This record gives sequence, structure tokens and C-alpha cells, in this order.
Amino acid sequence: MAKKALITGVTGQDGSYLADLLLEQDYEVYGMVRRSSMEKFDRIEHIKDRIHIRQADLLDQFSLIKLLDEIQPEEVYNLAAMSFVPTSWNQPVLTAEFTAVGVTRVLEAIRAVNPKIKFYQASSSEMFGKVKKIPQDEETPFHPRSPYGVAKVYGHWITVNYRESYDIFAVSGILFNHESPRRGMEFVTRKVTYNAAKIKLGLGKELRMGNLDSKRDWGYAGDYVRAMWLMLQQDEPDNFVVATGETHSVKELVEAAFSYLDLDYKEFVTIDERFIRPAEVDLLIGDPGKAKRILDWEPQVTFSGLVKMMVDADMELLKKEHNL
Repeated sequence: MAKKALITGVTGQDGSYLADLLLEQDYEVYGMVRRSSMEKFDRIEHIKDRIHIRQADLLDQFSLIKLLDEIQPEEVYNLAAMSFVPTSWNQPVLTAEFTAVGVTRVLEAIRAVNPKIKFYQASSSEMFGKVKKIPQDEETPFHPRSPYGVAKVYGHWITVNYRESYDIFAVSGILFNHESPRRGMEFVTRKVTYNAAKIKLGLGKELRMGNLDSKRDWGYAGDYVRAMWLMLQQDEPDNFVVATGETHSVKELVEAAFSYLDLDYKEFVTIDERFIRPAEVDLLIGDPGKAKRILDWEPQVTFSGLVKMMVDADMELLKKEHNL
């Protein structure tokens, strides 16, 4: 019998890569989507006929119980969230409902239907925010700097709480920034690679950016979903930081993307105050030592490899769109 897994947020970047991975491992994959006129399925278009799409909502407890009861999965991966940090400033209460309380609703559904279901919670490096030490590991205290980060801290601790209180196999993956050609346009990495490709093809003239000195630990989403899966294959549930352990500035990202296309970024990039956050996080750099030791996990794609992969994909996309 194939193992069954439910992925919330299956239409997102991580959800689509995780679905790919689980299909490779011969899982029966279920993806949860909200009933929404905005739902986009382009990231899972290539596997749509191989996974089961089901409707439920993190805001609706009964729909989650009903869904788990119907599927009876062995594993649940909770990747759904209000995931774009700047939006969390405009919709802080809704962000809390999805990204914080939504986690509790999934855990409650597991407790009601079958406490043996293994649960993965997508925690985030944004929880560290104003960092207490560099690099950050599983023991570093949290000091989130956005409503999104605050909501993720709640989601993280409620997961630990249910593990300790109800003996549920619940793990938290504290993932640092991870990117891919499937990243949304609103994220800085994709904004850079897409606009660099546009400028190269003569379809754009400038790129407006916020803080170029901001530093991040960027990895490849395809590598990071493998760590999620490995966490649920362990004998004991635990929390793990997933990161590359390397840091790069937004300026380095811009430079890498433009120089790969033989362009000088200084000719095209202008700083726009509108893109600077009310409270910026400090130096986010993860220590993935524990994940390497216990999960035997290592990132495969380098920073420059990731930038090239994304630029190549955006060049292809734009050429196709514009018949070039």
C-alpha cells in the first residue's frame, strides 16, 4: 500500500516541489486548496493528473477534520500560510488567523481523527528577526520583526506543545530563504532574475529595488523539501534548521543575475524608498549542523547555481511569452 500524504499549500513553490518528491517516493499525494477565485495551479500543472486536489480551509476547523477523516493520511505537511512578509503588515489579523491559529486547527484535526498522523510545520527564519546570535540554530531565541514572523513563532511553539502534550509526531522545520524558478514574482530573488532577463531581451529598462545591503541565507527549494520529508522519516520528532550556512547580500544577488547576462547592474538598478520595510531583519544565516548530522541532509545547489537556474528559466519564459 502506498503511503498517503496531505500537503496544505500545494499550489505554492514548496508545495509543488514537495509533491514532485513524494510522487518520486511512490506516495499517494493529496493537495489541499482553498475555495478561491485567485487559486493558481500553474506550479502543479505538470503533475495535476497524478495528485488529488481537495478543498478545505485553515480558517475552518470542520473542513480540516472532514478532509483528514476522508483521506486518512500517514503524513501531513502544513505549508499553507500568508507567506509574503510585506503583506503581513497590511493584513496582520488575517496573517495571524492563517499562519498562527491555522496550525492549531490542523493539529486539532489530527488529534480528533488520528493522533498517529505525522505532522510537519513550516517554520521560518523570519522568527529570528532581530537576531540574538550568528549563525542561528535550533536553540537561538526568537525576536520576530514582522506580523508574519510573530505568527510563525506561534505556529512553531504550538507544534512543540502538541508534540509534548499529546505525544503527536510533530516536527518544525525552521527553513531559511529558499528560492527557485517557481518563486512568486513578489519575492526579491524572482523580481531580480525576471527583470534582469527582461532588460537583456530589451523588454525592460530598469529595476527598482529596496535595501541592497540586506543579507540572506538563500538555498534551493528543491533541496529544502527533501529535508522536510526526511524529518518525518526519523524515529523521533524534533526541530531542525534548514539552511546553507552561507550569506549573500541583495546586491550580490543583483550582481550575479546581471553579470550572468553580461550586463552591468549599475546601469539599470535604482533604489526606491517604497520597497524598504518598516522593520528590517538583521543578518539571517542558519547553522544546518544538526540537519546534516541527524538527517544526513546537505544542500546540492549553490548560490550561483541557483541564480543561473532562475535567470535561465525566466529567459525561457519571456521568450515564450513574447515569441522571441
